[in-house]
Amino acid sequence: MPVISSEEAEEEGILRAAELMAIAARTAPKARGVDVIKTCIIYGEDLGKIADKMEEIADRTGMAFFRRDANCLRRSKAVVLIGASGSEPRGLDCGACGFPTCEEFRRHRAEKGYKGMMRGPNCVKAMLDLGIAIGSAVKVAADLNVDNRVMFTIGVAALELGLMDADVAVGIPLSATGKNIYFDRKG
Repeated sequence: MPVISSEEAEEEGILRAAELMAIAARTAPKARGVDVIKTCIIYGEDLGKIADKMEEIADRTGMAFFRRDANCLRRSKAVVLIGASGSEPRGLDCGACGFPTCEEFRRHRAEKGYKGMMRGPNCVKAMLDLGIAIGSAVKVAADLNVDNRVMFTIGVAALELGLMDADVAVGIPLSATGKNIYFDRKG
């Protein structure tokens, strides 16, 4: 009689949940119907590469929470990366980006653009779309009882590693254990 161990079932379940989360992010509503959302799923030993980069960032910046989150990632089974390209405004001249017109936003970004931990400035509509995509993805995880947490730190490391072509990204690590590993984080 075939037997699937709980560890094997949980790992496969987490990967299926990650796929469904990526679908939820993709199909989430978008301002003016413009899709700038990117997703990818990383699991296995590649999680360690991201965690190593997070620890490097902690050392470089003095931001200890990168190291704390790297520890959480090392204990996770997979991570869903969700990012957005915010470089192309929606043509609404809403001013929420800090520039009075979309044309001024474009000009500033082309002339001065900024690359810190994330690239910017960004069209606020793209960032709203990113937030909606993230919310849609974590709702799927919650509905499937997969422990998760949205982490800016994972997105920064993933962008530095070139794992995603996006201006802004976050990582959502996934776990299925007897106690949520993202709840009592220290550091």
